Amino acid sequence: MKFKLDENFGTRTQNIFLAAGHDVQTVRQQLLHGTSDQNLYQVCKAEKRCLVTLDLDFSNVLRFPPEDTGGIVVIRTPKNPSLPLLQNLIKQFLQALEENPIENRFWIVEIDRIRIHHSNLGE
Repeated sequence: MKFKLDENFGTRTQNIFLAAGHDVQTVRQQLLHGTSDQNLYQVCKAEKRCLVTLDLDFSNVLRFPPEDTGGIVVIRTPKNPSLPLLQNLIKQFLQALEENPIENRFWIVEIDRIRIHHSNLGE
């Protein structure tokens, strides 16, 4: 799978994706840090990459519809999460990904739970 990690993720998170065999780029690598949410959404859409972010603004499926995207994943954490907690949530997501498609879907990953939203368009 192809992923784009938002600027709130670092090298350690990128390495988790790489170790799982995924193609992953970061906002920082592409010098997109500070770009608008709308621009980041369009870049991910054009690249057919699933966006993984902590930014709750991407939870708005009307503003950022998951259809025609590689997927959108919002990792929900308590304020100031520890690095081990964040890494565990990423691993939880990657494990769930083995059994569930992400393309054209919006996922919210929380401690011990994942919610998946997908459009009924075309179904």
